[in-house]
Amino acid sequence: MESEIHDDIVIVGAGIAGLSTALGLHRLGIRSLVLESSDGLRITGFALTMWTNAWRALDALGIGDSLRTKSLRMQGCAYGLLLISVVSFEACSRTPSLRSQQQGPDADLKFDTFESRCVKRKDLLETLGRELPQGTIRYSSRIVSIEESGRLKLLHLADGTVVRAKVLIGCDGVNSLVAKWLGLQNPVNAGRSAIRGFVEYMDGHGLEPKFHAYFGGGVRYGFIPCDQKSIYWFCTFTPSLFKYDENDHDPLKMKQFVMSNIWDAPKHVWDIVERTGLDCISCAPLKFRPPWNILQGNIVKNNVCVAGDALHPMTPDIGQGGCSALEDSIILARCLAEALLGKRTCNDKEKDEDYIRMEKGLEKYSRERRWRSFSLITTAYVVGLLQESDSKVISFLRKTFLFRFLAGIFQTMADFDCGKLIVSSNSNAKVTNSSLNA
Repeated sequence: MESEIHDDIVIVGAGIAGLSTALGLHRLGIRSLVLESSDGLRITGFALTMWTNAWRALDALGIGDSLRTKSLRMQGCAYGLLLISVVSFEACSRTPSLRSQQQGPDADLKFDTFESRCVKRKDLLETLGRELPQGTIRYSSRIVSIEESGRLKLLHLADGTVVRAKVLIGCDGVNSLVAKWLGLQNPVNAGRSAIRGFVEYMDGHGLEPKFHAYFGGGVRYGFIPCDQKSIYWFCTFTPSLFKYDENDHDPLKMKQFVMSNIWDAPKHVWDIVERTGLDCISCAPLKFRPPWNILQGNIVKNNVCVAGDALHPMTPDIGQGGCSALEDSIILARCLAEALLGKRTCNDKEKDEDYIRMEKGLEKYSRERRWRSFSLITTAYVVGLLQESDSKVISFLRKTFLFRFLAGIFQTMADFDCGKLIVSSNSNAKVTNSSLNA
């Protein structure tokens, strides 16, 4: 059992943000250590939508093309309306005539140059993990406390090990210990929940590669094909409106709840949920960080920072949680590398120069990500309210122009370029692209 570990850059959490940050640093020749509390990669969560900004980041990391072979490119969005009335699960399952005979969507929008795919979380994390040098990830490493020792951070692990770090990067999710150390507020409950599911068709599902969404009655239901045989689906709603018990984790009740609220959707839509196994259904409350806390709080302090959900937990209404985590990783890796690999000054021999350089790199990262994070959280929250509202005014707007308006917001928020992994100085430049190997 190790009693003490020394590493310049330590990343907490082997999720999307943690692994992609470690890989970004590795591409630029900088070592890091990733501490993961579980005994292996956490591949729960089924799948996630990856928009244009995410693919730009994945290409910068050199893994975009690999993941493209495992996913379908979405051709567009198809939107439909659900009736306000809700019937019981038993009624809609025993009386098929109650269900809508609707065959097509109410609105159909095409993607041209816009890239969107649904990627299995397992594929993404395993691809990131394979690209990292052996020993980068230390599993079963739960942090119990963080303290300062001069300019170093001491991470006390549950197994008694102490990790000494010059830079600490918190990628430890919504309930981030690192974010609490920085003094950021705890994420707040949005008052809404999401039931998610994943289903596989052994002989193929035969559905078009589109983002399908249905609104009405206070719910938002959608599904996205990941590949030719698997589909990821979700249903967001406000539990208080339906007297739904969030503490009841019975997947059968989750499934019945969704089916009773989408009974008016076309039969093939209803069948997706009906086919889903109980072990592939989950429910969780939606949380977000108050956006003003992003503007006023410390997202960087004393060579400690946060990224991904530890920085900007948001509701899933614009599909930017995982995408923005990838943005964070590219920008953070580049900012640190520019600070460490740039041309040195006449003060190179000073004992604390590396610390000062990394501090400046993190400050630059903070400047680049603060307003972007604020914008993402705020937009996601507002879009969620518009999509799930059952008011007559919003329902009318949905039938007229709201679908196209919301689709425009999705594309605007996803049209962000995090840039390449390039570090340049007066004497050299280092570039990574999709041709690089670990």
